[in-house]
Amino acid sequence: MRRRIVMSMLAGATLLASALFGTGAAAAQAADVPAEFGSDWHDPVTAAPPVERPHSKSCQVTLADAQFRDFTPYRGAYAPPQGCGDHWSKVVLRLDGKVQGRQYDRLGYLHVGGVEILRTSTPEPSPDGIEWHVEKDVTRYSDTFRSPQDVEMLIGNVVNDTYTGVIDVHVTLTFYAGRPAQRTPDRVLTLADTPDGTTLTTPRNSERIVAEVYATGSGGGCEEFWYLTVADPASYSCKADHGPYREVQIKVDGQLAGIAAPFPNVWTGGWSDPFLWYVIPAPGAFDVRPIEYDLTPFAALLDDGRPHRVEVSVVGVPASQSGWSAPVNVLVWQDAHRAHVTGALTEDKATDIANSSTYTPGSESRVNTEAGHRLTVSGYLDTSHGRVTTTVTRTLANTSVHRWTDGENTDGLDATWSDDQTVTVGGDGPARTTHTDRTYTMNGETTIGADDRLRTVLTLGDRASVVALRDGRRTAWSRLDDTYSGDATYTINVPRDQRHAVGTSSERYRLYGSNGCYDRSLTTVQGVLTEDRERC
Repeated sequence: MRRRIVMSMLAGATLLASALFGTGAAAAQAADVPAEFGSDWHDPVTAAPPVERPHSKSCQVTLADAQFRDFTPYRGAYAPPQGCGDHWSKVVLRLDGKVQGRQYDRLGYLHVGGVEILRTSTPEPSPDGIEWHVEKDVTRYSDTFRSPQDVEMLIGNVVNDTYTGVIDVHVTLTFYAGRPAQRTPDRVLTLADTPDGTTLTTPRNSERIVAEVYATGSGGGCEEFWYLTVADPASYSCKADHGPYREVQIKVDGQLAGIAAPFPNVWTGGWSDPFLWYVIPAPGAFDVRPIEYDLTPFAALLDDGRPHRVEVSVVGVPASQSGWSAPVNVLVWQDAHRAHVTGALTEDKATDIANSSTYTPGSESRVNTEAGHRLTVSGYLDTSHGRVTTTVTRTLANTSVHRWTDGENTDGLDATWSDDQTVTVGGDGPARTTHTDRTYTMNGETTIGADDRLRTVLTLGDRASVVALRDGRRTAWSRLDDTYSGDATYTINVPRDQRHAVGTSSERYRLYGSNGCYDRSLTTVQGVLTEDRERC
């Protein structure tokens, strides 16, 4: 496809997992499906499960009531709830949004006390208007919610004579009294800006440290669809020095502490075809899932009471080029019976990054990419309950085939990313090991015909397998398979009411394991929800 087409559809994106779900309206009968998209369609819906809520007493706090017309952040104040105590079994965030008219997809964030608790994007509206909502379990940020905090939210937007959609949002937190099923972090920290970069100072008795990074390629440039970039001498409109491989790294005092594959987010104008996403967004589009890094092997270094330099970078981004946002939260669990925990980092070993991107010119140009990286870090802490050793091994791999024709009127990608992690924690008792294997897939093609009909066919996959072992015996397991498929066609370079768009989309979200089963399927035709089925 011509890159100018892609840019025109994506340039408005400025900034998802937990759950977004619809109103539960019954699926339409075949007779209710129009021949093509009209001026309105079903409100956005995804097959992901809603947040499970306890049956205990609850209290609700409003975080934000805002209308976004430009790039002015909403600023407010948060106060803890009254009547539900200061420890909660669950805290649930809910965003309700509405927009109508014409508008691009927009990206946004929500901060409480400087802690990023939501990164989100928006659906593109119908002329008649749409409503949507997002739910997220934010219990892990309970430490932040126990005291008054500043609130900042931004969904950067442009409103003018052409792009008329004002984004209206209402955000609440609901607190459920009681104790959480799992111990929440004792502290939630953010990085401090200093003349030497960003620094972190942790409590001296930290015994577990996890960093989470909300990494998104965004902003309307080529990094928004980084998985399509190519290196010279390939004749393609989006270039990167070494091709499409991206890796999100975190370093502590210059030492590599964690690696991860970024999730290939697709926003609701993505792949040049908003008709793919009007009802069912791509996985994670409304609730961006943070990358998690277990930094516990570095706890002995961080527990000395001094600030330490912590840096996040994205491998593969051309020098001096912007396009990535990567805010960091740090979750800390403390040793309640020791004021200072000591220990040592014993291993920090990485392979060289393998990155081969081969260009084959022809009537259909092709770039084949194979890349990967492996890191092992290990360290021990002498805690109040004995010496505890934590070893983290993470292995990344990426394969992709990118094909395009002259003028990019045909543009296709078949890509797979894997991100496999093993964390082993050993002490006086049996060792505990957790294997987490994630796989992301993207297989699609956009074509522009001689009649200016643009068609996109695309399948996206988000899969994960988690197995927990104690002394080598399985104690818990889960499997996730979230698959989206879409096929949409419309006429480009004409007014909106002359596009004659048609399209189908579907999503099946399956999650099963030792905690039970969830299986839901959605199907749409021309913006009408024709199937909403649960199997478990």
